[in-house]
Amino acid sequence: MHPIIVGADGSRHSLRAVDWAAGEAALRRSPLRIVHAVAPWLYDRNVDPRLVAVREWLLAGGQEVVGAAVEAARARAPDLDVEGEMVPAGASRALVERARDASLVVVGSRGVGSVAGLLLGSTALQVVTHTPVPTVVVRHVEPVERREIAVGVDGPPLTDPALAFAFEEAGLRGTRLRAVHVWSDPGAVGLGGMTPLVYDADVIVAEHTRRLNDALTVWREKFPDVEVVTEVVYGRPVRILSGVSARCDLLVVGTRGRGGFTGLILGSVSHGLLHHAHCPLAVVPSAGGESAR
Repeated sequence: MHPIIVGADGSRHSLRAVDWAAGEAALRRSPLRIVHAVAPWLYDRNVDPRLVAVREWLLAGGQEVVGAAVEAARARAPDLDVEGEMVPAGASRALVERARDASLVVVGSRGVGSVAGLLLGSTALQVVTHTPVPTVVVRHVEPVERREIAVGVDGPPLTDPALAFAFEEAGLRGTRLRAVHVWSDPGAVGLGGMTPLVYDADVIVAEHTRRLNDALTVWREKFPDVEVVTEVVYGRPVRILSGVSARCDLLVVGTRGRGGFTGLILGSVSHGLLHHAHCPLAVVPSAGGESAR
């Protein structure tokens, strides 16, 4: 079974990510692999003799980070298959490379690694941009579960990986799924497929709602036990979805918009939500494996 990968740098943000990842791994019955990136020179046999003591001190510190993260994961899920390792590489590179054989990557929203010296916020952005699998950025975790997952829907493709991930998560957790579509223009609903200069907002909302429900039909059939509610809202996607995230346990978005009836590039939306989401944010690569760049 493909493992879940989580980055650890010793900060409270990364420990929060480890805790979330352990809970997710327990739900999925997946192994958890904790990755702590360290400077590659620490493994150089030809290091300056004057730096040997420093190297040993830094390596010992790295082991402490890994040990604390493994302990935190086992405290969350005692029966979990969990292992930790130090990797001589940049944090984002280490996580992206290990993502090739993983089902999910989890990172904290920010934090300065005491060994790698990297701002985890930039690491999160790099991982979201380049990983081939879904990435969850753990920003905030409310002490009380909301019992709801939200997904931003940007178009009607039946094979939308973000929808697939969201429905799977809702099914695993036994929670409600809120499918949110944000529109900012009426789209091509006029005669001849042209955008009308004057339009009735109620008519536009009804059309978007119909298309959203059509897009969800196949997923409702695949996951009949998942309660689904739909929401069509006019406004700016980052602001609307950020507000929605304050009322759910997990927000799911794709890496790239497909146009459709919104014409929005979801890459910019996912980037904005990395800074403004109020709950863990799952960013799911598009079907073609392309990430927003």
